Amino acid sequence: KMHAHSRLNRIVAQLAPNAGLKKANVAGSEDDDVVIVCALRTAIGKARRGMFKDTHVEDLLAPVLDAVVKKSNVPVDMIGDVVVGSVLGKNVQRANEARIACFMAGLPDTVPVHVVNRQCSSGLQAIAHVAAGIKAGYYDAGIGAGVESMSSAQMGWQGEINPKIFMDPKTKACLLPMGITSENVAKKFGVNRKEMDALSAASHRKAAAATKAGRFNSEIIPVTTTVKNPKTGKKQQVVVKVDGGIRESTTEQVLARLRPAFDKKGSTTAGNASQVSDGASAVLVMRESVAKSMGMQVLGKFKGFAVAGVPPEIMGIGPVPAIRKVLKQTGLTINDIGLFEINEAFASQACYCIKELGIDMDKVNVNGGAIALGHPLGCTGARMTATLLHEMKRRKCRYGIVSMCIGSGMGAAAVYELC
Repeated sequence: KMHAHSRLNRIVAQLAPNAGLKKANVAGSEDDDVVIVCALRTAIGKARRGMFKDTHVEDLLAPVLDAVVKKSNVPVDMIGDVVVGSVLGKNVQRANEARIACFMAGLPDTVPVHVVNRQCSSGLQAIAHVAAGIKAGYYDAGIGAGVESMSSAQMGWQGEINPKIFMDPKTKACLLPMGITSENVAKKFGVNRKEMDALSAASHRKAAAATKAGRFNSEIIPVTTTVKNPKTGKKQQVVVKVDGGIRESTTEQVLARLRPAFDKKGSTTAGNASQVSDGASAVLVMRESVAKSMGMQVLGKFKGFAVAGVPPEIMGIGPVPAIRKVLKQTGLTINDIGLFEINEAFASQACYCIKELGIDMDKVNVNGGAIALGHPLGCTGARMTATLLHEMKRRKCRYGIVSMCIGSGMGAAAVYELC
């Protein structure tokens, strides 16, 4: 049942479309504020070697959808849409897998679902889609989720490449390997190998400390799955509840010994780039007035969202214009933000973005980032949201930002406010 405020907006929109849209987007109207009620994730497994290497996409996504519904106690008939961010699904198959996962999670066939792909920001884009739906008055509650099984994904360009692509530098740059774009950022902006390895070692150190302290316990749900031994073929049932990519013993000295992975004279290695991974996350998004009227505990407000374009060959700088754009949108400054989750796609671009924005390193990825935890592409934005909001609650931090670079030359950022 749609909230009375939403119904009124829709009536106004039918009578006078421009007035309806204006009303639906009034910033600061409490009825229109969008909040996050629940944000959960699976642990993240190493692709092709980790505990989720034999787990189907539906079996990754269904448990977090089920957990978010059960933990929040949201009535399933109130869920207006489920939006799933995913990048590497096979053709139209991922859309069907998302629908199947909803059924496996116990959602009725009356709850719709669709898949969104804005590459590495897909999980965050899914949350933004739901927030926009609530703002527009389409529904009062929805789930923004993300999932990726990089273990089962076919990487790289599929099908014939259009020869016209090579006639324009911008279109040609869209085909560059992501590792080469990392090298381009390092060279263009003077990010050296020592800085990159230092950030990477710190990512593992912080993630290991967070795990030991139990700081991920509030966001990770245990998932029961089956792992197949590649040598014997024997299958074993396991419960996965700890991130699999963290290497506590990693140091700058260890990382310094690794060879460049993309350019023999470069600085990007397997140790200072994000890990390919498997995982899923889900976030329940609601209209604030409805959540409060139902007595629901709220984690934070979804204050703003922005996407910005950058040259494809240096796609890693994307968080810089995206963060500046969302700060302007929300009337905040960089100093107002107490915590940042900036995706560590590569240490080169993470180092550049942090320095260019003038962010205090003590505010960034305080529980580690994608270099330690992993980067299951479609899941990452929703995973980072869960990690940020739970840490904001622990620290009583008012504002936080989630941001990431996006392949082909973009960046995305969202601002959250503690409730």
